[in-house]
Amino acid sequence: MTDQGQSCGFSSQENEHQKQDIEIRERLAHIKNKILVMSGKGGVGKSSIAAYLSVVLAKRGYRVGLMDVDLHGPSIPRLLGLKGSLRPGTEDKKARPIAYLPNLDVISIEPLMGQDKDQATIWRGPLKIGVIRQFIADIEWSDLDYLIVDSPPGTGDEPLTVAQTIPDACALIVTTPQEISLADVRKSINFCKHVNMEILGLVENMSGLVCPHCGKMIDLFKTGGGKITAKQENIRLLGTLPLEPDVVQNGDVGNMSLLDDGDRPFTSSFDGIVDKIISIEKNKVSFPMA
Repeated sequence: MTDQGQSCGFSSQENEHQKQDIEIRERLAHIKNKILVMSGKGGVGKSSIAAYLSVVLAKRGYRVGLMDVDLHGPSIPRLLGLKGSLRPGTEDKKARPIAYLPNLDVISIEPLMGQDKDQATIWRGPLKIGVIRQFIADIEWSDLDYLIVDSPPGTGDEPLTVAQTIPDACALIVTTPQEISLADVRKSINFCKHVNMEILGLVENMSGLVCPHCGKMIDLFKTGGGKITAKQENIRLLGTLPLEPDVVQNGDVGNMSLLDDGDRPFTSSFDGIVDKIISIEKNKVSFPMA
């Protein structure tokens, strides 16, 4: 009797998993381009790049979804100054993501955690995998031009789950110029090769600081590391981004207005990166390697 009950339980779980697989495939079929933003280590500005990319694409008229799967340290809500909560969906037991712009919707674990935003998320792998799958299957994403996925640093459960659940996703890898970051980036590149994930390109963040007094560039974290790594690994260098104090300060208070200032060096460089991403995804243009 017990064995039969256990067997029925396993059968029920398998059926639920298969049903969810179907829902995931149906959701993803309505999303044209999927980009996983990842990094080898923390502190390189990966979440900022994911947020900026989503906002710029949305302001250019594309329909964008931003999915934050950094379940232990979600940064997206604070970078965007995100307010509100999930909205009721039209389907039973489904929900709609949080609207940030008319054509940019966001999902993150932080708005689901209640009032205590500093509460630690202490979850093992299977639970994290389940949440990421629910972010796709149980959320009513509209037809999207781009789904941007912000992953935690490293090559653990979250990026692996994304790679397995969204098999046509491309990786955008973020680094800083110093060797300690580049060494971890090479691990991310090998991860993508191992799971057969196409690498969209490499972005070198914090690539020099313009002195506010003399106007000269100060290479705080060395220079050219991203270009050298991209050439060695035969991947695209999408661009380099300078370190600007105003960018950091605006990120701390959830202000994205700097992206409207085309004269700012950071914004100008970032717009060039977005131009390349759009061209690659739309036309599969083969940009020269670094």
